[in-house]
Parts: sequence; structure tokens; C-alpha cells
Amino acid sequence: MVALHQHSAPGLARLLARGAVSAVEVMRAFQARIAALNPRHNAIISQVAPDVALAAARASDRRRKAGTLLGPLDGLPIAFKDTTPTKGLRTTWGSPLFRDHVPAADSIAAGRVRAAGAIPVGKTNVPEFGLGSHSYNQVFGVTRNAWNPALSAGGSSGGAAVAMALRLVPLADGSDMGGSLRNPAAWNNLFGFRPSQGRVPFFPTEDVYSSQLGTEGPMGRTVADLLFLLAVQAGADARVPLALRDEAGLRPAGLRAPVAGRRLLWLGDLDGHLTFEPGVLPLCEKALGVFRALGCSVGRKAPRLDWEAVWQAFIQQRHYEVGGKLNARFADPAQRALMKPELVWEMEGFRRLDAARLYQANVVRSGLAQAFAAVFETHDAVLLPTAQVFPFAVEQHWPAEVGGRAMDSYHRWMEVTVLATMLGSPCATVPVGFDAAGRPMGMQVIGRPGADMATLGLAAAYERATPFAGMAPAED
Repeated sequence: MVALHQHSAPGLARLLARGAVSAVEVMRAFQARIAALNPRHNAIISQVAPDVALAAARASDRRRKAGTLLGPLDGLPIAFKDTTPTKGLRTTWGSPLFRDHVPAADSIAAGRVRAAGAIPVGKTNVPEFGLGSHSYNQVFGVTRNAWNPALSAGGSSGGAAVAMALRLVPLADGSDMGGSLRNPAAWNNLFGFRPSQGRVPFFPTEDVYSSQLGTEGPMGRTVADLLFLLAVQAGADARVPLALRDEAGLRPAGLRAPVAGRRLLWLGDLDGHLTFEPGVLPLCEKALGVFRALGCSVGRKAPRLDWEAVWQAFIQQRHYEVGGKLNARFADPAQRALMKPELVWEMEGFRRLDAARLYQANVVRSGLAQAFAAVFETHDAVLLPTAQVFPFAVEQHWPAEVGGRAMDSYHRWMEVTVLATMLGSPCATVPVGFDAAGRPMGMQVIGRPGADMATLGLAAAYERATPFAGMAPAED
């Protein structure tokens, strides 16, 4: 008999629907997992008291019996990322400045998930303010990789990735500005999905017009998990004028759509612009054969672009988004002293910004969009590695060099994720296997903006042709 924690989120929902299991039984199963494994890995923080979560599960069972379910997630445990505002549940952004902060309102996505009946069991750990792909902070400490606790879990959705990989929860959300959903998924042998910009609107925020780099989205052990959560998170909201208003066809049948004949483009190292730790590219190159076996063509001619200009434009726009939110706090010396060096670097960059520099960054980003509009006329998706390095030791803050090349910022080693962010494209990361040391890696499947379902369909076809979704860490 398959243990409850081993079922996918849609699978658990089906068990609940036919009365084969109760929400209380599901909650107890996952609470046992959290008690057994979370102390070692530190994925779920700010935990909801077990009796409170069980009471919510009993309420779900009563609704089911009465035929008054809230939605498709009713009775399923979830852990929200600690950068996601959650009403009545501590949200710290991993910062001592917000150690005891309890929001008065949910974000749009968190509110939709709760309204659909999901039951929070806690938050998932992040780096301070979500900066960097290594989930450690002064409030909760470090999150350890699901496959090897001596290694980083990635970030900023590192706690979410480990919670999913260890089956501590069937559902976990995340967010992504520069790979925060993708990198930790790759490093924990999971699937992650950065939706098209605007697919999952974010609020509350001071700036609903110019904040166009980050987005919330799902993480899962299967592509069906991704779609199951995304379908609840997605949809327009009047408070966010640039939110997408099309429905995107987010339906399970789309995961079975034929992919034979799809035209893919492998971008590799962007003609030498990117550098990788040895072993990353060969794993991804091997995965290209899976798509070919599925009937897809895989081209290899990357467009000729000034990739350094793209990176610098990303940096300027990131300074703007990060710095604008925290500028008043940075102006206070007492609060500035509590900020980690990476955040101080972003804040100083924000204060150097001027209108001309920010305008030029938007010009570069617009040129990138036009170049890839042409690419997507002849290709259905482009492929890139998800990360430039394998998971590194938890004691290391970030790689100072990759492949013999010095990194000039705390996130330069994540540059491979910037293309999808700057395009606003849907991007699924899929597992590609492990190196000789047992470290996981992934590959990005980047679709044309708005083509979320087609991108998920490619990822689902790949999943069915590979063994990775059925693999679990030794502690499972």
C-alpha cells in the first residue's frame, strides 16, 4: 500500500473525494513527516501548532460530509514561502527587521489557495529578502538539501523545495525573480514553474506597474502537481492592472497533448558567455535525447546578442525593484546594520540609479523581447541548464568562481536563469539526473510569453519519459 505522503497532490485530492481517506488522516501523516525530518533539514519554519492544523482538517472533513467544500485543495496541507504575506501567520522575509511580523492580509495567491481549502502548516525558509540561491538567514538558520544535508537547498524557495522533496507537504508555493523557483527545484530533483509574467498577480505591493521581474508560482514532485496549484493561483485581479486576463487553458488534459514535431532550441552556454561547473552541461545534453526520442527537433544555434548588456539591464531593474521597497529602512543606520551584505549591495546600486540608466535597461530588455519574438516564430521553446553549479556546501554563502571564472556579484553564478525572467516567459525546470557525487541538476524549458500550458505539456511529456519523478531521497 502506498503511504499517504507518497501520493501526488492531485492523487490525494482524488482519495479525499472518494472518501478513501480523511483530511485528518492526511494531516497526521504529513505532521509525522515534519516531526521526523524537518529538524535535520529546517525546511518548514513558523509552524502552525499541530492541534490548530488538525482542527482545520476536521473542519474540512465536516465540509466534505455536508457537500460544502471550499475548492479543489480542501483538506490538503500546504506550506507558504516566507516571502509570501499570510494573514495571521508570521512572515519574516528571513530578516531580523521582520522577526515578529504578522501580516494583516494574505497575498493574492496565498488568499486564493486558502480560499480553495488548503490548510497551512507553516512557512518555508528563504534567504534574507529572497536574495541569492542559498536559503539561510539570521532568523531561522540554514535549510539543508533533501538529497544531502551537507549541501545547499538552493533558493530563494529553498525551504519549499526541500519540503516537497522530503514529502513534508503535498503542496508548496514559491516565487521567482532570478531563478528562485527554478534553482532549488533543480537542486532537489523536482519540477518548478515560473509562470508567464502576470499569470499569477502579486498584491499587496506599492508598485503594481513597474515591478515586472518577479512572480509567484508552484513547485512539485510532478508536473501535475504544478498545474494543480497553478490553476488556483492564476487569474486576473483588478488591483493588478498588468495581470494577464486570458485563461491560459490550465487543464489537466493539456498535459497529455502530443509533443512530436515540437521545435526546440538548445542555447547551451550562450556561445561561451556563461561558464559552468564541470558536469552540468553533459547532463543537460544527455536530456536533449529524451526530447528527440519524443519526436521533437532540437536545434543548436543561439541568437547573437550582447548577453552582457542583458545581464547589466537585469541588474539595474533588480536594483530598482529591491531597493525601492527597502530604501526608507536602509536610510536608518540601525536597520541598515541588520541587513546582509548582499542586500546592502542591492541598496547601494539602487541609490546610484538614474532615469537614463533605468531607461537604457528597459531598451535592452525590449530588444531582447524582439529578438526572441523572432526565435519563437520558428521554435516552440528554448532550453538552457537551470543552474551553472551543482549544490555546494551549506557553509559557503555563494560561489566566488565558476569554471575558473571569478563571479563579480553574489548572484552572477545564477545568470543562466535571467533570460526567462527578462522575457516574462513561462519556464519549467525539469530534472536531468545526478552527477557522480549524487548532486541533482535540472534544465529549463522556456516557452513563448503566454504559452504556459504548452510549456507544461512539454515538461509533462519529458517527465513520462524519464525516471526522476519516481525517485526520492534516502530518508523517504
